[in-house]
Amino acid sequence: MELDLTGKTVLITGATRGIGKSIAETLRAEGCRVAINSRTKADLSKMAEELPGVATIQADVTRPAQAEKMISDALNALGNLDIVVCNVGSGSSVPPGSENYKEWQRVFAVNLWSTTNTVEAAREALSATKGAIVCISSICGSEVVPGAPVTYSVAKAALHAYVHGIARPLGEQGIRINAVAPGNILFDGSVWSRKLIEDSEAVQAMLEKDVALTSLGTPREVAELVAYLASPRARFATGSIWTLDGGQVRS
Repeated sequence: MELDLTGKTVLITGATRGIGKSIAETLRAEGCRVAINSRTKADLSKMAEELPGVATIQADVTRPAQAEKMISDALNALGNLDIVVCNVGSGSSVPPGSENYKEWQRVFAVNLWSTTNTVEAAREALSATKGAIVCISSICGSEVVPGAPVTYSVAKAALHAYVHGIARPLGEQGIRINAVAPGNILFDGSVWSRKLIEDSEAVQAMLEKDVALTSLGTPREVAELVAYLASPRARFATGSIWTLDGGQVRS
């Protein structure tokens, strides 16, 4: 399918590894002009070598002022903004039942405020282009996943509520917003990479028990769904959570 993305401008937050990196690679291959974001200068420098021509923007988008500056820098680099992919997030937290105020604040900053800050900062620019936003979430926001941190699950559930709720006011500005909720995604440095090294038989047993397709997903598979949702081909899609988990979610 031709996605009609050639020449579109895109900003991807948290784009130097895993899913974010694959999204950058995929959208660039589709003909987009790409800006990538990270908190870490060294990671951005490495990505600039791997993907010549991409613009790099250092910012911590959990902080509103830095998110605003990131959008300003992206507009300076790209001229306008057609697509924003909110990929910053982390499932690292304390075990269920041991949450505290500080950890709630930290996890919500990474998994929710990072998106709300970015969207609010980008609204004017995206309104001008009738653009699209894609948020990367998790199936942990859709139902209870045994063993998943409660802080992370609640933050992602809040992200889903945000995408549902903000779709109408954004739609009034001509902006679409959707989220992708991946299941178990394997890449270098991921939790599943570590678990396979530690006990590959246990991972296989989990897949056979919980996942209809009995396999782990790849960042490229997530990136291709993101590319579709960001494209004009998905012009009637907004306010939705798109699950990509090999058939793990039951609800």
